[in-house]
Amino acid sequence: MYLKTCILLTMALAASTYSLAQITKSEKDSIYIQETEGLKQPDKVLHAEPLYIDLIRDLGARKGEKEWNVGLGLTDKLKFDSYEALIEYEWAPIDRLGLEVELPFTFYSPINGTEKKQVPSNRLNSIKLAAQWSFFVSEQIATSMAIGYINEFELSDFRSFGKPFIKGNVYNPFLIMAKRWGTNFHSLIYTGPRIEQTFGARKLHTAYDINTSVHYMIPGTRNFIGVEFNKISQEGDFDMTIRPQMRLGIADNLLIGIVAGIPVSRENERLSSFVRLIWEPAHKRSFR
Repeated sequence: MYLKTCILLTMALAASTYSLAQITKSEKDSIYIQETEGLKQPDKVLHAEPLYIDLIRDLGARKGEKEWNVGLGLTDKLKFDSYEALIEYEWAPIDRLGLEVELPFTFYSPINGTEKKQVPSNRLNSIKLAAQWSFFVSEQIATSMAIGYINEFELSDFRSFGKPFIKGNVYNPFLIMAKRWGTNFHSLIYTGPRIEQTFGARKLHTAYDINTSVHYMIPGTRNFIGVEFNKISQEGDFDMTIRPQMRLGIADNLLIGIVAGIPVSRENERLSSFVRLIWEPAHKRSFR
């Protein structure tokens, strides 16, 4: 009788432990969704944000949110290496509106015996200002949409810096549509034209970007793995770069994103890599 009682108690304990483990796992699957969406108005949906073509704040941004980004990249341009560096600050002054200021740099290094005169000059590419408005946010169908605009004041390279200081302008309106499928799968489309104007030239250069991405967010974390497909169409030419990527949480408000670039056609460049460090300063949330 004593033996039977022990066996029954052991089975009951095992069953309760298994049930508790299942509940815990289920809770972990949605912990960050609840953290984002379980607040009072306004609505906001948790989406995985692509790492290379960065958004201007989260979709459905809430007032007071802010973020610093530092990015470093390397691209093999066949005759020389191109090093990217950027620093950007983004914030939400009101609900659903994101603003951004970015300073992107490019530095060049010759390879394979390329002469220095064949290598472009190092430069601060532009002063980049951007705004993004989330006009549709639905927690019920886990979908968000936004429109935005990026304006880049293109600067002269360091060899002729200040002659002139601003040499042109880039106009870039865009549309974003994002959907979360279930708890962990995310998809996003980011598209729009880029119209480049060089001051003093009569002709405008127009390109069209179509950037799509798919991500899987690891349950109970802010970490994800995924891939971006960066496509550009210009003057009858079409290019695409595939960018597998992952994001890891280092601390509660510090993330690192790692991206590889694989061009489908290698006529202008080979493989590339990019690292983004994301820091979210603490901010007050009056609507908890």
